[in-house]
Amino acid sequence: MSTLAEAPPPLAPPESAQPPRRRGRFTPYWLLLPGILWLIVFFALPMVYQASTSVQTGSLEQGYKVTWHFATYWHALAEYWPQFVRSVLYAAAATVLCLLLGYPLAYLIAFRAGRWRNLIMILVIAPFFTSFLIRTLAWKTILADNGPVVHALNTLHVLDVTGWLGWTAGDRVLATPLAVVCGLTYNFLPFMILPLYSSLERIDGRLHEAAGDLYARPWTTFRKVTFPLSMPGVVSGTLLTFIPAAGDYVNAELLGSTDTRMIGNVIQTQFLRVLDYPTAAALSFILMAAILAMVTLYIRRAGTEDLV
Repeated sequence: MSTLAEAPPPLAPPESAQPPRRRGRFTPYWLLLPGILWLIVFFALPMVYQASTSVQTGSLEQGYKVTWHFATYWHALAEYWPQFVRSVLYAAAATVLCLLLGYPLAYLIAFRAGRWRNLIMILVIAPFFTSFLIRTLAWKTILADNGPVVHALNTLHVLDVTGWLGWTAGDRVLATPLAVVCGLTYNFLPFMILPLYSSLERIDGRLHEAAGDLYARPWTTFRKVTFPLSMPGVVSGTLLTFIPAAGDYVNAELLGSTDTRMIGNVIQTQFLRVLDYPTAAALSFILMAAILAMVTLYIRRAGTEDLV
Protein backbone atom coordinates (compact mmCIF):
# COMPACT_ATOMS: atom_id res chain seq x y z
CA MET A 1 0.00 0.00 0.00
CA SER A 2 1.17 3.44 -0.77
CA THR A 3 1.32 5.88 2.07
CA LEU A 4 0.56 9.51 1.70
CA ALA A 5 3.30 11.83 2.67
CA GLU A 6 2.42 14.09 5.52
CA ALA A 7 1.48 17.55 4.40
CA PRO A 8 4.09 20.14 5.22
CA PRO A 9 3.17 22.56 7.99
CA PRO A 10 1.49 25.73 6.77
CA LEU A 11 3.73 28.59 6.13
CA ALA A 12 3.57 31.42 8.61
CA PRO A 13 2.00 34.50 7.11
CA PRO A 14 4.36 37.30 6.37
CA GLU A 15 4.88 39.84 9.07
CA SER A 16 2.95 42.42 7.09
CA ALA A 17 -0.10 40.13 7.08
CA GLN A 18 -0.18 39.74 10.86
CA PRO A 19 -3.29 41.31 12.40
CA PRO A 20 -2.41 44.69 13.84
CA ARG A 21 -2.08 44.84 17.56
CA ARG A 22 -4.97 46.55 19.23
CA ARG A 23 -3.82 49.98 20.10
CA GLY A 24 -5.61 52.52 22.16
CA ARG A 25 -7.76 50.01 23.98
CA PHE A 26 -7.46 52.14 27.08
CA THR A 27 -8.53 55.30 25.25
CA PRO A 28 -12.23 55.03 26.28
CA TYR A 29 -11.19 54.76 29.92
CA TRP A 30 -8.98 57.84 29.62
CA LEU A 31 -11.93 59.70 28.08
CA LEU A 32 -14.13 58.64 31.00
CA LEU A 33 -11.57 59.67 33.58
CA PRO A 34 -12.49 63.41 33.75
CA GLY A 35 -16.17 62.57 34.27
CA ILE A 36 -15.35 59.98 36.91
CA LEU A 37 -13.11 62.43 38.75
CA TRP A 38 -15.82 65.07 38.58
CA LEU A 39 -18.36 62.67 40.12
CA ILE A 40 -15.92 61.64 42.84
CA VAL A 41 -14.94 65.19 43.81
CA PHE A 42 -18.34 66.89 43.54
CA PHE A 43 -20.73 64.02 44.31
CA ALA A 44 -19.16 61.08 46.10
CA LEU A 45 -16.97 63.03 48.52
CA PRO A 46 -19.76 65.44 49.58
CA MET A 47 -22.03 62.45 50.09
CA VAL A 48 -19.45 60.79 52.34
CA TYR A 49 -18.99 64.05 54.25
CA GLN A 50 -22.74 64.44 54.75
CA ALA A 51 -23.02 60.81 55.84
CA SER A 52 -20.38 61.39 58.51
CA THR A 53 -22.12 64.63 59.54
CA SER A 54 -25.42 62.81 60.07
CA VAL A 55 -23.90 60.59 62.79
CA GLN A 56 -22.08 63.36 64.65
CA THR A 57 -22.95 64.98 67.95
CA GLY A 58 -21.94 68.29 69.43
CA SER A 59 -22.57 71.96 68.72
CA LEU A 60 -21.23 74.68 66.48
CA GLU A 61 -19.42 76.33 69.40
CA GLN A 62 -17.87 73.14 70.81
CA GLY A 63 -17.44 71.40 67.49
CA TYR A 64 -18.93 68.21 66.09
CA LYS A 65 -17.48 64.75 66.52
CA VAL A 66 -18.40 61.43 64.87
CA THR A 67 -20.07 59.31 67.57
CA TRP A 68 -22.17 57.08 65.27
CA HIS A 69 -25.33 58.56 66.73
CA PHE A 70 -27.87 56.94 64.38
CA ALA A 71 -30.74 58.01 66.60
CA THR A 72 -30.60 61.33 64.77
CA TYR A 73 -32.33 59.65 61.84
CA TRP A 74 -35.18 58.39 63.99
CA HIS A 75 -35.65 61.71 65.78
CA ALA A 76 -35.60 63.63 62.49
CA LEU A 77 -38.17 61.33 60.88
CA ALA A 78 -40.40 61.30 63.96
CA GLU A 79 -40.45 65.09 64.18
CA TYR A 80 -40.66 66.04 60.51
CA TRP A 81 -42.68 63.23 58.95
CA PRO A 82 -45.59 65.61 58.08
CA GLN A 83 -43.24 67.63 55.88
CA PHE A 84 -42.09 64.43 54.17
CA VAL A 85 -45.67 63.41 53.42
CA ARG A 86 -46.54 66.91 52.27
CA SER A 87 -43.55 67.02 49.92
CA VAL A 88 -44.53 63.73 48.31
CA LEU A 89 -48.14 64.82 47.90
CA TYR A 90 -47.24 68.20 46.40
CA ALA A 91 -44.68 66.64 44.07
CA ALA A 92 -47.12 63.93 42.97
CA ALA A 93 -49.88 66.48 42.31
CA ALA A 94 -47.50 68.67 40.29
CA THR A 95 -46.28 65.64 38.33
CA VAL A 96 -49.82 64.58 37.44
CA LEU A 97 -50.70 68.12 36.35
CA CYS A 98 -47.52 68.36 34.28
CA LEU A 99 -48.39 65.08 32.56
CA LEU A 100 -51.97 66.16 31.84
CA LEU A 101 -50.80 69.51 30.47
CA GLY A 102 -47.60 68.37 28.82
CA TYR A 103 -48.75 65.27 26.92
CA PRO A 104 -51.26 67.07 24.64
CA LEU A 105 -48.72 69.80 23.93
CA ALA A 106 -45.94 67.29 23.20
CA TYR A 107 -48.35 65.38 20.93
CA LEU A 108 -49.22 68.59 19.11
CA ILE A 109 -45.56 69.46 18.57
CA ALA A 110 -44.66 65.97 17.38
CA PHE A 111 -47.55 65.31 14.97
CA ARG A 112 -49.51 68.49 14.28
CA ALA A 113 -47.23 71.51 14.64
CA GLY A 114 -45.77 71.46 11.14
CA ARG A 115 -43.75 74.58 10.40
CA TRP A 116 -44.64 76.00 13.82
CA ARG A 117 -42.75 73.23 15.60
CA ASN A 118 -39.56 75.19 16.24
CA LEU A 119 -41.47 78.22 17.48
CA ILE A 120 -43.49 76.16 19.95
CA MET A 121 -40.34 74.43 21.17
CA ILE A 122 -38.74 77.83 21.82
CA LEU A 123 -41.81 78.86 23.80
CA VAL A 124 -41.58 75.66 25.85
CA ILE A 125 -37.98 76.29 26.86
CA ALA A 126 -38.41 80.08 27.15
CA PRO A 127 -38.84 79.93 30.96
CA PHE A 128 -35.26 78.66 31.19
CA PHE A 129 -34.09 82.03 29.85
CA THR A 130 -34.96 83.65 33.19
CA SER A 131 -34.02 82.84 36.76
CA PHE A 132 -35.92 80.18 38.69
CA LEU A 133 -36.43 82.74 41.44
CA ILE A 134 -37.89 85.35 39.09
CA ARG A 135 -40.28 82.83 37.57
CA THR A 136 -41.55 81.88 41.00
CA LEU A 137 -41.92 85.49 42.15
CA ALA A 138 -44.01 86.19 39.05
CA TRP A 139 -46.64 83.80 40.39
CA LYS A 140 -47.14 86.05 43.42
CA THR A 141 -48.45 88.66 41.01
CA ILE A 142 -50.46 86.17 38.98
CA LEU A 143 -52.17 84.73 42.06
CA ALA A 144 -52.61 88.04 43.87
CA ASP A 145 -55.81 88.35 45.90
CA ASN A 146 -57.20 91.15 43.70
CA GLY A 147 -55.86 89.72 40.46
CA PRO A 148 -57.88 88.43 37.49
CA VAL A 149 -57.03 84.78 38.16
CA VAL A 150 -58.48 84.74 41.65
CA HIS A 151 -61.47 86.77 40.46
CA ALA A 152 -62.16 84.25 37.68
CA LEU A 153 -61.83 81.32 40.07
CA ASN A 154 -64.27 82.95 42.46
CA THR A 155 -66.71 83.62 39.64
CA LEU A 156 -66.59 79.98 38.57
CA HIS A 157 -66.84 78.83 42.21
CA VAL A 158 -63.65 76.84 41.78
CA LEU A 159 -62.29 78.12 45.07
CA ASP A 160 -65.31 76.67 46.84
CA VAL A 161 -64.30 73.21 45.66
CA THR A 162 -60.59 73.66 46.37
CA GLY A 163 -61.43 75.12 49.77
CA TRP A 164 -63.54 72.06 50.58
CA LEU A 165 -60.56 69.90 49.57
CA GLY A 166 -58.25 71.96 51.77
CA TRP A 167 -56.13 73.32 48.92
CA THR A 168 -57.17 76.96 49.38
CA ALA A 169 -58.32 79.12 52.27
CA GLY A 170 -61.40 81.26 51.70
CA ASP A 171 -61.00 83.55 48.69
CA ARG A 172 -57.21 83.40 48.74
CA VAL A 173 -54.87 81.32 46.62
CA LEU A 174 -51.52 82.64 47.81
CA ALA A 175 -50.05 80.99 50.92
CA THR A 176 -52.07 77.83 50.20
CA PRO A 177 -51.17 74.36 48.88
CA LEU A 178 -52.73 75.24 45.52
CA ALA A 179 -50.27 78.11 45.03
CA VAL A 180 -47.31 75.86 45.81
CA VAL A 181 -48.51 73.17 43.41
CA CYS A 182 -49.11 75.77 40.69
CA GLY A 183 -45.57 77.05 41.12
CA LEU A 184 -44.12 73.54 40.99
CA THR A 185 -46.18 72.70 37.92
CA TYR A 186 -45.09 75.79 36.03
CA ASN A 187 -41.41 75.53 36.92
CA PHE A 188 -41.06 71.83 36.05
CA LEU A 189 -43.47 71.57 33.10
CA PRO A 190 -40.66 71.80 30.48
CA PHE A 191 -38.98 68.80 32.09
CA MET A 192 -42.12 66.84 31.25
CA ILE A 193 -42.70 68.16 27.74
CA LEU A 194 -39.21 67.63 26.33
CA PRO A 195 -38.90 63.87 27.07
CA LEU A 196 -42.48 63.31 25.89
CA TYR A 197 -41.81 65.12 22.64
CA SER A 198 -38.58 63.20 22.08
CA SER A 199 -40.39 59.89 22.61
CA LEU A 200 -43.42 60.77 20.46
CA GLU A 201 -41.27 62.06 17.62
CA ARG A 202 -39.59 58.67 17.24
CA ILE A 203 -42.88 56.85 16.66
CA ASP A 204 -43.17 55.69 13.05
CA GLY A 205 -46.17 57.37 11.46
CA ARG A 206 -46.84 54.25 9.40
CA LEU A 207 -48.01 52.54 12.59
CA HIS A 208 -50.86 55.04 12.82
CA GLU A 209 -51.70 54.41 9.17
CA ALA A 210 -51.70 50.66 9.78
CA ALA A 211 -54.03 51.08 12.74
CA GLY A 212 -56.38 53.13 10.54
CA ASP A 213 -56.28 50.47 7.84
CA LEU A 214 -57.41 47.99 10.49
CA TYR A 215 -60.42 50.24 11.20
CA ALA A 216 -59.12 51.43 14.57
CA ARG A 217 -60.70 54.63 15.81
CA PRO A 218 -58.44 57.55 16.85
CA TRP A 219 -58.91 56.83 20.55
CA THR A 220 -58.13 53.15 20.02
CA THR A 221 -55.03 54.06 18.02
CA PHE A 222 -53.86 56.33 20.82
CA ARG A 223 -54.56 53.75 23.51
CA LYS A 224 -53.08 50.78 21.68
CA VAL A 225 -50.24 52.36 19.67
CA THR A 226 -49.27 55.90 20.61
CA PHE A 227 -49.37 55.83 24.39
CA PRO A 228 -47.58 52.47 24.84
CA LEU A 229 -44.79 53.56 22.49
CA SER A 230 -44.44 56.86 24.34
CA MET A 231 -44.04 55.20 27.76
CA PRO A 232 -40.26 55.84 27.87
CA GLY A 233 -40.99 59.55 27.59
CA VAL A 234 -43.75 59.32 30.20
CA VAL A 235 -41.44 57.59 32.67
CA SER A 236 -38.56 59.98 32.00
CA GLY A 237 -40.78 63.05 32.24
CA THR A 238 -42.43 61.99 35.48
CA LEU A 239 -39.07 61.22 37.06
CA LEU A 240 -37.53 64.52 35.93
CA THR A 241 -40.55 66.31 37.41
CA PHE A 242 -41.18 64.41 40.62
CA ILE A 243 -37.59 64.12 41.89
CA PRO A 244 -36.69 67.86 41.90
CA ALA A 245 -40.23 68.84 42.96
CA ALA A 246 -40.06 66.63 46.06
CA GLY A 247 -36.90 68.38 47.25
CA ASP A 248 -37.85 71.89 46.18
CA TYR A 249 -38.11 74.65 48.77
CA VAL A 250 -38.30 77.87 46.71
CA ASN A 251 -41.96 77.53 45.72
CA ALA A 252 -43.10 76.67 49.25
CA GLU A 253 -41.02 79.54 50.64
CA LEU A 254 -42.31 82.22 48.25
CA LEU A 255 -45.84 81.03 47.46
CA GLY A 256 -46.75 79.13 50.60
CA SER A 257 -46.91 79.63 54.34
CA THR A 258 -45.79 77.87 57.49
CA ASP A 259 -48.58 75.34 56.91
CA THR A 260 -47.24 74.43 53.46
CA ARG A 261 -43.59 73.94 54.34
CA MET A 262 -41.94 71.08 52.50
CA ILE A 263 -39.01 68.99 53.65
CA GLY A 264 -36.66 71.13 51.55
CA ASN A 265 -37.63 74.13 53.69
CA VAL A 266 -36.87 72.17 56.84
CA ILE A 267 -33.45 71.10 55.56
CA GLN A 268 -32.64 74.68 54.56
CA THR A 269 -33.68 75.96 57.99
CA GLN A 270 -31.66 73.33 59.82
CA PHE A 271 -28.57 74.06 57.76
CA LEU A 272 -28.66 77.87 57.58
CA ARG A 273 -30.67 79.10 60.58
CA VAL A 274 -30.77 76.50 63.33
CA LEU A 275 -27.27 75.29 62.42
CA ASP A 276 -28.16 71.73 63.39
CA TYR A 277 -26.00 70.05 60.79
CA PRO A 278 -26.52 66.40 61.88
CA THR A 279 -30.30 66.70 61.70
CA ALA A 280 -30.12 68.46 58.33
CA ALA A 281 -27.81 65.78 56.93
CA ALA A 282 -30.02 63.00 58.30
CA LEU A 283 -33.11 64.58 56.72
CA SER A 284 -31.28 64.81 53.39
CA PHE A 285 -30.38 61.12 53.44
CA ILE A 286 -33.89 60.10 54.47
CA LEU A 287 -35.31 62.11 51.57
CA MET A 288 -32.80 60.59 49.15
CA ALA A 289 -33.55 57.05 50.33
CA ALA A 290 -37.31 57.58 50.11
CA ILE A 291 -37.11 59.00 46.58
CA LEU A 292 -34.76 56.23 45.47
CA ALA A 293 -37.16 53.57 46.78
CA MET A 294 -40.17 55.18 45.10
CA VAL A 295 -38.32 55.64 41.80
CA THR A 296 -37.13 52.01 41.78
CA LEU A 297 -40.63 50.73 42.44
CA TYR A 298 -42.10 53.07 39.83
CA ILE A 299 -39.69 51.99 37.09
CA ARG A 300 -40.39 48.33 37.79
CA ARG A 301 -44.14 48.90 37.73
CA ALA A 302 -43.91 50.96 34.55
CA GLY A 303 -42.34 48.00 32.76
CA THR A 304 -39.88 49.98 30.69
CA GLU A 305 -36.25 50.89 31.09
CA ASP A 306 -35.82 52.34 27.59
CA LEU A 307 -35.71 55.87 28.94
CA VAL A 308 -35.10 58.79 26.63
